[in-house]
Amino acid sequence: MEEFCQSCGMLLEASVCDHNEDGSLNRKYYKYYFKDGKFTGDMTMIQMIDFCVAIMVKERLGLTLEAARK
Repeated sequence: MEEFCQSCGMLLEASVCDHNEDGSLNRKYYKYYFKDGKFTGDMTMIQMIDFCVAIMVKERLGLTLEAARK
């Protein structure tokens, strides 16, 4: 069963996840949003979209800003 990040909705990959406070692998959020058992920031939906778009463009060669924003 596929799992998706509960912050950005992208398909989760264990290599991009971090850990909970007890050391177990967190399978709900990417490390960009949840690291060392804590959320990394507090932002509005628009700020989250801007944050995610930058990551998506960086991680996926050929993806444009416009396509990522959609």
